[in-house]
Amino acid sequence: MVTLKEIAQECNVSATTVSNILNGKPKVSEETRLKVLDVVKRRGYQPNYIAQGLRNQKTRTIGIIAEDIAQFSTPGMIESIMAFCEEKGYRTIVQNLRLYARWQESWFNNEEAYRSVLEPALQELRSIKVDGLIYVAGHARIIHFFKEDLSMPAVMAYAYTDSPAVPAVVIEDEQGGYDIMKYVLSMGHRRIGIIGGRADNIHTKKRLLGAQKAMFEAQVLYNPDWVRYGAWDRDSGYEMAKPLIDAGVTAIFCMADRMAGGVYDYLEECGLKAGVDVSVAGFDNQESGCGGIFPSRADDDGAAAVRNRAQIRGNSAEGN
Repeated sequence: MVTLKEIAQECNVSATTVSNILNGKPKVSEETRLKVLDVVKRRGYQPNYIAQGLRNQKTRTIGIIAEDIAQFSTPGMIESIMAFCEEKGYRTIVQNLRLYARWQESWFNNEEAYRSVLEPALQELRSIKVDGLIYVAGHARIIHFFKEDLSMPAVMAYAYTDSPAVPAVVIEDEQGGYDIMKYVLSMGHRRIGIIGGRADNIHTKKRLLGAQKAMFEAQVLYNPDWVRYGAWDRDSGYEMAKPLIDAGVTAIFCMADRMAGGVYDYLEECGLKAGVDVSVAGFDNQESGCGGIFPSRADDDGAAAVRNRAQIRGNSAEGN
């Protein structure tokens, strides 16, 4: 394996000069920089980031811990994090805890099982001496594992933490629920069903609160009998659609596109058409869902007013 010293000898420069060029320090001429980079590429030199980190106490590496890389919006979030880090000249190392794949949802209240996979991941990132940690949760909740002596800067994504030292980046659930409900109301609907996730879920609570605010502003009575709770999946959307259709709603706001896909299945089975007979609004831009919002105006003739409308707040209202 070629070394930095060998690169320096071939370019007739010092090892310090090669190091400065590889680290982007503007201390050499453009001619020298291009010459060194050409040799580096041709010889296939790979810097030892761990060794550099031990010397400089800075590895330009960000650790990402994902609760489950296949869960909900996690792939998109990790891709965005990696792209941004790459743009800023940082490498990323991803640790996938595979919590849902290992234990489905039984790990929620099993701290021992949770820590049995979390602690090794943290220890490996500490050993590599990453410059910071981004923890990507699988669902929104308050996470208590962040300690004050974590020994590295950390940020929580898609969940909350009770540590003042760890900021959290979360989606605008309440605003997203408000925006979708306000739009559905603007189309003339007053009998609006809602299918949420689990009743005790933070996303469900905040999205429902936003929807209630929009209804209050429009002076439309909120009917709790028209609110149903599912499991964020297509099957629960299908199951919850029946009581809402039987109740005579003209529109259904689904808090996840996967559940909206289940509503579509039920409507098709009943010979009804989304966007014509019943309006369906999805949430979160999931590919496996219905793919958009299909609202119809609640006129007497039932004629469709809008087809294939783009997802409302598609970027800020992602997640389950």
